[in-house]
Amino acid sequence: MARQAGLRTADYLLAHRIPRPVQWLLKRLPAPLAARVLRQAVGHHAWTFAGSGHFTARAGRPCVLTITGNPLCRGADLQNPSPLPACDFYAATFERLFQVLVHPTVQAVETACEARGDPACVFELRW
Repeated sequence: MARQAGLRTADYLLAHRIPRPVQWLLKRLPAPLAARVLRQAVGHHAWTFAGSGHFTARAGRPCVLTITGNPLCRGADLQNPSPLPACDFYAATFERLFQVLVHPTVQAVETACEARGDPACVFELRW
């Protein structure tokens, strides 16, 4: 359910929040440059999804997005940590945005998660 919510959130952002001329431009840029522009834009708006958490983005292949103090993981029972990453919502949102605006084969994988006891939630975007 969280994954579907993330995909729908990305679709909403594409339909209503990311201007069409910007989308047009990103789709025509080389993938590394489009990823850079999109990473910066996501970083500028991180307060909308990370709240009081901290968002960082690192260039490269893979592109790495990190949320420390993730609101989705607050209150996680670290005495009984989740065996799997718990942030399907974010992974799906990032994946859809990058698939549409950067490269159609982008896959987002959460490689660390605060709900598992990791120090941050880390998402690797590969294409």
